[in-house]
Amino acid sequence: MKSPVVKRSIVVAGHKTSVSLEEAFWNGMKEISGLRDMTLSELVGEIDSKRQQGNLSSAIRLFVLDYFRTRAMATVTETKPQI
Repeated sequence: MKSPVVKRSIVVAGHKTSVSLEEAFWNGMKEISGLRDMTLSELVGEIDSKRQQGNLSSAIRLFVLDYFRTRAMATVTETKPQI
């Protein structure tokens, strides 16, 4: 059985590192980086520079979760009828 976690190498701030994430998080990262017109490495570098604790994989998961949660809340707010 194939592991749901995928390990990939990525260059962050000029240093090669490996990150282990579930495929859904890799797909989310690709979508976000495309919408922001930046490379995956640039986005991971941004996340890495802003994380305050924990490992990089956890920081990425939290970033992707927050991104899509914020987007979902914006959609709910836009479609909620005004009273």
